[in-house]
Amino acid sequence: MSEIQRPGALYQQVAAVMREAILSGEFAPESLLPSEAQLMTRYGVSRPTVRNAIAALRAEGLIDVRHGKGSFVRSDGQPPLTIERRISRTTDGTFVMPNGDLWQETEEPSTYRTRTTTATGRLLQLGVEEELFGCDRLLIDPGTGTRAMHRMLIPFEIAETVPLLSEEPYQPPAAIYRLLTQAGHKLSWAETVRARMPLPDERTALQLPDATPVLYVARTAHGTDDDPLILEELRFGADRAELAYRITADKQPTRRPRA
Repeated sequence: MSEIQRPGALYQQVAAVMREAILSGEFAPESLLPSEAQLMTRYGVSRPTVRNAIAALRAEGLIDVRHGKGSFVRSDGQPPLTIERRISRTTDGTFVMPNGDLWQETEEPSTYRTRTTTATGRLLQLGVEEELFGCDRLLIDPGTGTRAMHRMLIPFEIAETVPLLSEEPYQPPAAIYRLLTQAGHKLSWAETVRARMPLPDERTALQLPDATPVLYVARTAHGTDDDPLILEELRFGADRAELAYRITADKQPTRRPRA
């Protein structure tokens, strides 16, 4: 039996001791925690105290409660999937992405008309309430079970200048890139990544455990004049995948030495 001799509420003291046991490896990753009765005996506390301690550790993301099975220690290992964020172009003008063949669609893409928000308008350099075509996909990697939500947003003014974009906005990104280049655009891309807690629909669609953030990736394709053309959004659980980038050095003009 472990002694609880720390300041603060009793459940916080129990949570602190259990946290140390998890971080030290006493409770190993993916292992089943002792039952409530065993924890009550171990720490000499009541059932409500144990439940509150488990709830606190669950909110911290250290444990995962699986209904009917018990409480398990979260894995501290590497996520099972690495998503390469490179884009390549073949000699015939086809675009290829390393993970392009990785994902499978779990359902038919959903296409619709929408408008820019403050966030999407900023990335597309448009005002709020500008008209867009949208296409949502729910994807899964069959090898690891990792799920991802993909969204493509195409401004009306871009779709009107590119054949098939307004008629078939549900095409995959590589196909849309090719349509844009065929319309005369020389493409470049800018991408940002941030973590945030999931919205309810994201948590359900991605099947996220408690206290798991999502990684939100926004990729903007720019045209010849560096004007934004389309916006892609990718969201997945931060515990399921990581992003990998290939970084090259930009060419800078040679500076002539001063006389």
